Amino acid sequence: MTGFVEAARREKLKELIERGVAPFAYRFERSATAKQALGAYRDDNDHTQYRLAGRLVALRPHGKTTFAHLEDASGRIQLYFKGDELGTDLYGLIELLDLGDHIGVEGRLMKTRTGEITVRVGRCTLLAKALRPLPLGKEDASGVKHGELTDPELRYRQRYADLAVHAEVRELFRLRTRIVQGIRAFLDGKGYLEVETPVLQPLYGGATASPFQTHYEALDATFYLRIADELYLKRCIVGGLEKVYEIGHDFRNEGLSRFHNPEFTMAEWYQAYADYNDMAQLTEEMLSGLVLDLFKSSVLERHGATLSFERPFARKDYYALVREHAGVDLAHTSDAELRAVLKRHNAPPDEIAALSGPKLVDEVFKTCVEPKLVQPTFVFDYPVALSPLAKPKRGDPTKVERWELFVQHRELANAFSELNDPDEQRRRFEQQAAFRAAGDTDAQQLDEDYLRALEYGMPPAGGVGLGVDRLTMILADQTNIRDVILFPMLRPE
Repeated sequence: MTGFVEAARREKLKELIERGVAPFAYRFERSATAKQALGAYRDDNDHTQYRLAGRLVALRPHGKTTFAHLEDASGRIQLYFKGDELGTDLYGLIELLDLGDHIGVEGRLMKTRTGEITVRVGRCTLLAKALRPLPLGKEDASGVKHGELTDPELRYRQRYADLAVHAEVRELFRLRTRIVQGIRAFLDGKGYLEVETPVLQPLYGGATASPFQTHYEALDATFYLRIADELYLKRCIVGGLEKVYEIGHDFRNEGLSRFHNPEFTMAEWYQAYADYNDMAQLTEEMLSGLVLDLFKSSVLERHGATLSFERPFARKDYYALVREHAGVDLAHTSDAELRAVLKRHNAPPDEIAALSGPKLVDEVFKTCVEPKLVQPTFVFDYPVALSPLAKPKRGDPTKVERWELFVQHRELANAFSELNDPDEQRRRFEQQAAFRAAGDTDAQQLDEDYLRALEYGMPPAGGVGLGVDRLTMILADQTNIRDVILFPMLRPE
């Protein structure tokens, strides 16, 4: 059926060309959007001419008259074409239009008998012929739509069609842009400098993850897509840029899930002479202000829960949460006891057997604690083995000054009092190397250049990494990360 429809459209294209009509225009000068035109209507005696452009989303011919709806970024407006007024040639063009075509129109405003503000078209220009029908769908008498683009994978794969037919999807991505703009405006207002660091790196670091790698032909060397911005941003701190941030893409060679896309957006910021407490205050100030600005309320109904972004956010201790929800004391426990905890929570036996050390501790936290964290909650003071880039906790060297912010069971942000002792950093990197030798391919590598930078002297600093995609999921009330990324990773067709 689709092939027949496309063939019919190409026949119309051929006829348009034969008539001397250019089917793909260069430009069209608009004088108003649909929304502006609707707001400008006063009465039928106003003969002001409006020039509008957009996509045809409804077309209803009735002999010598045709009604249509034109949609642009601002909304929809009805069009009225009258054969006697337009003449045979121009009205003949209307008969060759299809849903999805882009057109430009000029005319005055009027109100129909049903009270709908409408453009009484005096001129019409074809701007782009749609050769493939958009899956707009048709509504039956009971209000149910048929033929609409609903298959999730098809929507992700053909996001251009998804955007074209779903106004709510366009609004979601406008919200995402406003979120990013809000983060940027907040940091700019606090005196942070936006910088750009390398995406292609000779050595990856700043997180525990596997990288994507590529071969740089000119240097005959292996390079990596960055897994985090952290180590280069802290080089900026060494160099005297005391407040820096970057909003950009990172890449991790991991599996796909509702919460993971291998290409994702992070906002990271670092501040000299600050610690993780300062970063917690700054982060909750940013997020509470952002939510209030976007939604005019600090309380949101999201994912079936009532979330409060009023300050201050809850602050919990990592070890206390594990004792409360897993029933073990991490300061005095063994790998066998941790595996027993996971077994009681029905973790797959083969996965349990493969875990040891820091990975086992991390899995117990993910399994037992994260599902309990719904409201915005800072979890403070992690085991040192889980955080090779954070300073030891004052008064307890078995822990580090690190927090993670959780909302709706998921980590949203991660922060440290940044480790600035180059010798201690080397020891941490060497410990990570031992984990790698034992089979942990995600463990961090030893970065001699970063150590050299620390040897020049890095002031005390606090740093935060915030997942923009996950924040958008929460604020847009979406449960799949693919719904908040314009073009998510998919298997090749």
